[in-house]
Amino acid sequence: MTRYSSIAALLFASLLAACGTKEVQSLTGTDPQGLVRFFNFGVNAPSVNFYADGTKMTAIQSTTGTESTAGIAYGGVGANGAYSTIDPGPHALTGKIAAATDKDLAISSVNATVEDGKYYSFYMSGIYNTTAKSVEAFVVEDNFAIPTDTTLATVRFVHAISNANAMTLYAKSTVTAVETAVGPEVAYKGAGAFVTLPAGAYDLSTRYTGSSTNVLTRPGVSFVARKVYTITARGDITVAPSTTCPATNRTCLDNTANR
Repeated sequence: MTRYSSIAALLFASLLAACGTKEVQSLTGTDPQGLVRFFNFGVNAPSVNFYADGTKMTAIQSTTGTESTAGIAYGGVGANGAYSTIDPGPHALTGKIAAATDKDLAISSVNATVEDGKYYSFYMSGIYNTTAKSVEAFVVEDNFAIPTDTTLATVRFVHAISNANAMTLYAKSTVTAVETAVGPEVAYKGAGAFVTLPAGAYDLSTRYTGSSTNVLTRPGVSFVARKVYTITARGDITVAPSTTCPATNRTCLDNTANR
């Protein structure tokens, strides 16, 4: 047994010598990808599933073995606000009815070009047309940077109320009472610049140009250091506003973290 073991050891050593010391090449890598998240802010719109071309991008858990008919309801965001990865290039981003009636009927669509490494938000917006079974939509790039300063947060404003004038978002510190404009005036389907603010609690409000009267308010919103937030105005401006964001057509300021 000792003789055969020695021969085997010699053969194995010879094999290793013949192989050399060259490292094994790794064939793994990171595929190019963009990132998109999806909001249903279309007033009175039905619940939807969101698609990129023919690929379903959002889903509701089902315990029945069949696709849920719940979908993303008004005021909701797919994947709890997380981004979904998508191949770079042009895409048709679409909201399709989730319910059994008119199942998979496309009610909102935007053609958008997604770039590698960039973030985007798709918004169903405006007021749902029950006759045409359609609602408006738009896409904005979320070109944020995470603050390196551990005392700062980053915030921006998006306008998704189709029947409201352009407005500016203001953040007033609940500690110092200092009020700051969060970017410039923003029109419907627009997004303001990302602005850094000291981390802390703020009373938020929006105002029309030249007016000192608040259009929308939301008190006591906390911005955590090194986090990024989007504040979005949604709802029907003809309906009384709310300081929270209920699942109705009342106007309000939605707060969803980008990351």
